[in-house]
Amino acid sequence: MKGFTSTLWPIRYKPLPDELLSSWLVRLAHGHGLKVQTFCNLIFGNRLQVWNRDVDRLGPDWLVNELSARTGTPLEIAYGTTLRAYEGLLYPQFKLSGVLQWILTLKMYHRKHEGFGLQYCPQCLREGPEPYFRKSWRVAFNTVCVKHQCMLRDRCPNCGAGVAFHRRDMGHGDLAVTDSLAECHRCGFDLVESISESIISYDQQASDWHAGLCRQLTGARFGKSEFDLDTLGVMRQLAMLLTSQYPTVTLHEHVSDQLGVLTVKMTDGRIATETRSLHERHHLIQLVAWLMVELDTRLRIAWRAKAVRYNHLGKDFESAPKWYAEILKGFSNWRC
Repeated sequence: MKGFTSTLWPIRYKPLPDELLSSWLVRLAHGHGLKVQTFCNLIFGNRLQVWNRDVDRLGPDWLVNELSARTGTPLEIAYGTTLRAYEGLLYPQFKLSGVLQWILTLKMYHRKHEGFGLQYCPQCLREGPEPYFRKSWRVAFNTVCVKHQCMLRDRCPNCGAGVAFHRRDMGHGDLAVTDSLAECHRCGFDLVESISESIISYDQQASDWHAGLCRQLTGARFGKSEFDLDTLGVMRQLAMLLTSQYPTVTLHEHVSDQLGVLTVKMTDGRIATETRSLHERHHLIQLVAWLMVELDTRLRIAWRAKAVRYNHLGKDFESAPKWYAEILKGFSNWRC
């Protein structure tokens, strides 16, 4: 294509605020009037495959560097579109495979998203000149939009498909589908038209604590945030305990009872928080937030009620912070 051999591309869209790498890449392809796959093959060739893995998580240098050079975007901003930008903020160290702490999984299979790892806020999609997808929507504890005070969504309300806007071109021959990124790839429903649901809250203090955590995501870029890895690690440990399969761990039922809410049936099996649906995660995060507001006191009550044992509280938690270990010390002697 004429113009692609020059240093800068004819269309040089810059990433929008908090935009995901995949969203930026698809907008660039459509801006040039090309199908996403055609665009990627033209630029990167057949050897370097973009869509057969989680491109937002991997953020490969060859891809990010090319987009940066061809659009005149500073490298720091270009890399800020990837989930690798959360290294040291949401998770301690990046890894290529396996579950990454607090990063939602897409369950990739032959370029398909079999999971529901990309969320969205219908009202956010309506704003601005065009819809685009945010990096913060890939964060597992981020289940609400604090700006519009509504729940996020993790699938098409019309057909139930997960969000996979890069597949909008499929089934259209050689024609590029340059319509909104917000249209469902399976049924064509415009996600902008999804009904916004009010935030589900069990306890105001816990909801405020959770909202504060979600609000920090707007500044989470290359170390510019107030996130505390120790706190996030303890939160994840509590979420694991709340979904424990051990018959002697009834923390889920205990906390639900304390809050006066029905116990939500979780998907069976040893499933990471980052793989669960929005409905399950939001429920878990509210229980976790309620515990975190007064962790020492509320964990002690749960321990005395035999909802959780001392040995389970620290099980498989090798990176437990000192302050959490100090809390557990008080539970070490069952004779107390």
